[in-house]
Amino acid sequence: MNTNTEVLVIGGGIAGISAAARLAPDARVTVLEAEPVIGHHSSGRSAAIFIRNYGNATLRALNAASAPFLAQPDGVSDSSLLSPRGELLLAMDEDLAKFDDYLDGSDGLERLSPQQALELVPILREDAIAAAAIEWDAQDIDVDRMLQGFARKLRSLGGSIVTGAPVQSIARHDGVWTVVTPAGEFTAPLLINAAGGWADAVAQMADVRTSGLAALRRSAVLIPAPDGHDINRWPLFANAGDQWYAKPEAGKLMISPADEDPVEPHDVWADDMVIAEGLHRYEQAVTTPVTRVEHSWAGMRTFAPDRTPVVGFAPDADGFFWLAGQGGYGMQTAPALSQLVADLCLGRLSPLPQTVIEALSPGRAALNFQQG
Repeated sequence: MNTNTEVLVIGGGIAGISAAARLAPDARVTVLEAEPVIGHHSSGRSAAIFIRNYGNATLRALNAASAPFLAQPDGVSDSSLLSPRGELLLAMDEDLAKFDDYLDGSDGLERLSPQQALELVPILREDAIAAAAIEWDAQDIDVDRMLQGFARKLRSLGGSIVTGAPVQSIARHDGVWTVVTPAGEFTAPLLINAAGGWADAVAQMADVRTSGLAALRRSAVLIPAPDGHDINRWPLFANAGDQWYAKPEAGKLMISPADEDPVEPHDVWADDMVIAEGLHRYEQAVTTPVTRVEHSWAGMRTFAPDRTPVVGFAPDADGFFWLAGQGGYGMQTAPALSQLVADLCLGRLSPLPQTVIEALSPGRAALNFQQG
């Protein structure tokens, strides 16, 4: 099969699907996904939380730009994708410097006493809390409804999603990209690289300079709710030193060791030793031991060297567009980034500040320095 289209998107996670849906009103778009279903890797394993103060200044600008859509996702869902949660940040003595730095650059956080923290999460050890703060505005994201909503929008506008289509080769001739997959051969003048942990590998196949992306494993487990506690209204609670975090999830407690171990891009799984070490750190902060793990899993978080997404046209290849390096911010920045992709590809003025667009650019100094 040979399919000619106007835009080819490699990657069927939230980044690729949302960008394709935004482009679909004005262009014929085809998404190529290697797995049998969309959202199989990072998107399907997200912690599913919107935290306005999460990330560096560029990411916080994207968070703010995404918030109105998440609250009112016109064309994707008939109701808000958000629901109340809150994020409780906890510092032990050794975390205080990092805790203070985070609060200094944040808006809308309220400092709490250890006693106030215990009122929100009663299993915390008071003597392990040197400082605490709450972001009341942190909210759960219905990630599956968002992903499937963008996919429906894409298809309703004539776009297509081809699954089971891992990229085998990429070439460009006479202003047209040709991508060969087991599902057929696809051609388009514009190629969007939204391949997550595989984005640099896709660039190499296309003979485009890579962005120095690193795939890092993030693990999680699901444990029963502590006996005698209704956890559904608890906030996400996290160590300010990035040692662990915990979040109520459908009546159970999801705990992550907040690991960032470099891995080769693949269908990652949790490492038992990493999980055990993370649960030990978590247990130092609470009064209830972990007696049983019901389920464990892992996903990939892909970062550029400066931990800012890479979004924009490649400076060294015509018609090659980067949409990668979202790290752990992919879900909550997808509305803003997908709109930026459509604006840049269609030659429209973006409402995002120019400083943000330049910070995301594949041609930025930080990437060029890393690439030598």
